[in-house]
Amino acid sequence: MVNQTYALETDKETLLAMYREMLLARRIDERMWLLNRSGSIPFVVSCQGQEALQIAASFALNKERDYVLPYYRDLGVVIHFGMTTREIFLQAYAKGEDPNSGGRQMPSHFGQKKNRIVTGSSPVTTQVPHAAGIALAAKMEKNPAVSFVTMGEGSSNQGDFHEGLNFAGVHKLPVIFMVENNKYAISVPLNKQVACENISDRAIGYGMKGIKVDGNEAIEVYEAVKEAHERALNGEGPTLIETVSYRLTPHSSDDDDSTYRTKDEVASEKSKDGIERFKQFLIDKGYLTDSFNEELETTIKQEINDATEYAENAPFADVSTLSNHVYGQKEDH
Repeated sequence: MVNQTYALETDKETLLAMYREMLLARRIDERMWLLNRSGSIPFVVSCQGQEALQIAASFALNKERDYVLPYYRDLGVVIHFGMTTREIFLQAYAKGEDPNSGGRQMPSHFGQKKNRIVTGSSPVTTQVPHAAGIALAAKMEKNPAVSFVTMGEGSSNQGDFHEGLNFAGVHKLPVIFMVENNKYAISVPLNKQVACENISDRAIGYGMKGIKVDGNEAIEVYEAVKEAHERALNGEGPTLIETVSYRLTPHSSDDDDSTYRTKDEVASEKSKDGIERFKQFLIDKGYLTDSFNEELETTIKQEINDATEYAENAPFADVSTLSNHVYGQKEDH
């Protein structure tokens, strides 16, 4: 593990690429809120506060082979695995070119076959057994691919979580379960969700390794996922990783978080923001300068502006496609 850490911490190009993706995810999310509040898009489920851990974890995976099953906050994961800024805004506007569902699903229900982003659904945690199934297929086919699935800590209380982890543990499947513990399941704080001290402690019951890391420390997350990825490929079975961060926004654009937490609490947690920590890390190493950061902000803003304009003017799905993705499509021979 020492050699891996050293390699990443001295790899300026990779570290700056990670920072760019973190910043892109944050700025896309911020634009989504503005569009929602102005009445342009219907709904936002925010990733703010979790981008650093999402990008760090994604960089530890093989984006050419691995399968990812993101949950609705995982904007950072889908960005890294190839979903473009334009495509993200197309799904927010529910336009016909939306690659996730052709404008048929609510925002943040990610899915893109060509990038092995497995479609999610509205009921939480349903992606966990699917991830175990994909890992089983990879093992049976001797395919050196890992299944990576994420969820909030509230999902660790669902039946799908138990079934998926138990099955993966029994069969020593190449799958990584990452719980993004942002301390709230909608309005319910962690201490009212679980009786155990750590979500990662639950790994013991499934016969797999459990790791808890600070989700605001990108290098820590990268190392944990990298180790889990190598274990999976070496036939050592699954890993449960708990990344602890904080949800900086309400649960969604329909939520009033002032009813269950204080502004002081949010401000205190915001001071630990993983993006700001990573930015300072890069500055301290001499990798990130003010001028480069300003240039990055400018190019990202233009990318988002272009994507917003395109998506806003793109057509909705044609009525002739109403039954697409519902019934089997007739093939031309």
